[in-house]
Amino acid sequence: MMTSSTRKRMTRFFLAPFLAVAMLSFTAAVANAADAPVVPAQPAISLPDVKAKDISVKPNILVIGTGGTISGQANDGDPTNLQSYKSGTYKIEDMVAQLPRKDKIADVSTYQFANKGSGSYAIGDLYDLSLAVDQALKTYDGVVVTSGTDTMEDIAYFLDLTVRSEKPVVITGAMRPWDVIGTDAPANLYNAIKLSASGKTKWFGTVLMLNDIVQAARDVTKTNAQRLDTFQTPVLGALGYIDQDNISIYRAPGRVSKAGTPAWSTPYDLSKIKKTDLPLVEIAYAYQDAGGGAIKGFVADGAKGIVTAGTGAGGISPKMSAARADAIKQGVLFVTTTRTGSGTMYPTDSDGIIAGDSLNATHARMLLLLSLAFSNDQKTIKGWFAVYGAQNVAVGAATP
Repeated sequence: MMTSSTRKRMTRFFLAPFLAVAMLSFTAAVANAADAPVVPAQPAISLPDVKAKDISVKPNILVIGTGGTISGQANDGDPTNLQSYKSGTYKIEDMVAQLPRKDKIADVSTYQFANKGSGSYAIGDLYDLSLAVDQALKTYDGVVVTSGTDTMEDIAYFLDLTVRSEKPVVITGAMRPWDVIGTDAPANLYNAIKLSASGKTKWFGTVLMLNDIVQAARDVTKTNAQRLDTFQTPVLGALGYIDQDNISIYRAPGRVSKAGTPAWSTPYDLSKIKKTDLPLVEIAYAYQDAGGGAIKGFVADGAKGIVTAGTGAGGISPKMSAARADAIKQGVLFVTTTRTGSGTMYPTDSDGIIAGDSLNATHARMLLLLSLAFSNDQKTIKGWFAVYGAQNVAVGAATP
């Protein structure tokens, strides 16, 4: 007859292999969990819901207000104060409510992201804004973002590189505040809504719409401190324009040729990183006998990348060049652009230096900043600049 102690020994004997397997499986599961990428928690964004009754009637457009001159209020209640006003005063909800006959083009909702000048936003704020735009485009047909014009091109290109949705994203603003004579604010806002609702810039990424003209975020720049036609696209020209009910589009960004394919999206998916992963990237401006102090100071501040706005075809002074060489030894990555306002920088074999193609310094900074947030490999980043920065149109071989 089997004793109690014998039964226990036999139980342990038969169970031992199963326990070992279980322990190995548990250990492997823990290891895999440790190796798995951690998806950062995203900020909570409470956007207005799209009403079901509106979905099949007209396009649903969300206008996201961030402030700027477009929502500015003239000082002293004087409508002739074209230059003396408080930026970021009026709420986007009230501004949209004042637009006449907007209901004929779209069902419009609003969301107040913030209300201040464009230059007051940190890069981390743009991270939140981009995620808000993408969240909205899960249900809305298009998004309009109102912004101050001072750094509008910075904000627009950041959105262009990071928003994952292919739906229309239009950024607009104004050179004169909302409540002065001759203001361009209501017309710009109305036309931006019209453009987004039309769907004509689907696959374009982010575009600007001011002064009745549609411009690509990658190429556009502010050229004048006061004039209403300040935003221009050097050499390449605008995408199109709006004349009342007519929206004419005459060219498209290069990424449109990749529409409907995974190649349309950039690698810069902000849902995969935290806003604290966005590194410090600066711009060093070149001029006659420029010193190397700016580059040295940026490195001391912790810059991971620096864009040089060089003379002519990207040239910098001997002092800047020496400071750059020292910075490269410390692991800082450089991008070459020109201060002239247009022109292409072509790749070389120089270690630590990437050509900025035809991007201006402001745009190159955004691309470098995002690239460094996702990779520390120079070859990878150089490839991203060649593909996502250049935005060349792919064409077939010429017929002999």
